[in-house]
Amino acid sequence: MNTAMNYLTVLFVLLLLAAPSLYGMVHDRRVDRQIRAARAAEEQRARYSAVA
Repeated sequence: MNTAMNYLTVLFVLLLLAAPSLYGMVHDRRVDRQIRAARAAEEQRARYSAVA
């Protein structure tokens, strides 16, 4: 029982330390997607205005 509790404690501390980093990675990916979408929209607008 004591060994299982030790493993759970180590797992909890690991998750506690890794959580901010994982959250930052998710946030960065979201920002990258938004930037990519904005660039694609700008390129599409530029192509449309060049044709018209």
